[in-house]
Amino acid sequence: MESMMARRPTRGFLTGVLLIATMAGCAPAGAQRVATATTVSKSLLLDPSNPEWKRESPPVWYARFETSKGDFVVRCERAHAPNGSDRFYNLIRLGYYDDVRFHRVGRNYIVQWGLHGDPAVNAAWLHASFPDDPKYGSNVRGTFAFARDTAPGTSNTQVYVNLKDNTRNDGDPFAIFGRVISGMEVVDSLYSGYGERSGSGVRQRRQGEIISGGNAYLDREFPLLDHLIRARIIDGPTGE
Repeated sequence: MESMMARRPTRGFLTGVLLIATMAGCAPAGAQRVATATTVSKSLLLDPSNPEWKRESPPVWYARFETSKGDFVVRCERAHAPNGSDRFYNLIRLGYYDDVRFHRVGRNYIVQWGLHGDPAVNAAWLHASFPDDPKYGSNVRGTFAFARDTAPGTSNTQVYVNLKDNTRNDGDPFAIFGRVISGMEVVDSLYSGYGERSGSGVRQRRQGEIISGGNAYLDREFPLLDHLIRARIIDGPTGE
């Protein structure tokens, strides 16, 4: 994918960073301004076509997820699923996953998230799918991929993590591109009491009320769901 590092930010992006740039003063000569989750504007979240969402992810990269039960860290490899890796990287980098709910937690099966807390953002991203990556890897414990419908080209913003070896799903065309490398006990502990009743998966087509109601709906109807407080790109372990 085209790298956006050298391109000028769009008007929507400039709106999101103007105040921060003013407060911080002038950057050192030669420094490049990079969008992060702390500088994202609502207008950018509402515009999945903005080039900021299309930056290429590094070959290997890491992210920390802060949840209401603690933190977990993931490692991603772009070569295993370039399109999925790029999408996940930018959703994290630009704060899309901040303050979402783990709406699907099947005990000893999977954890799934990715529907936004703001219905307007959900509406903007509803059809913002990305091209399928070739099927890759096995659904063993701790690995993850983008959720998708049975039809091609339906991966979007929802991701699942395997809580056990779910090799029965290896016949489906999922492209596994990462795994949890620390904090798997946190993922295991996410509230699972609602099972499939709190939204279920993409293929079950029971997510309409989450899409239209966002966090307000989930917090009212399923108040025990755990929260994804924020996700951030981080440096990898020393020596990698």
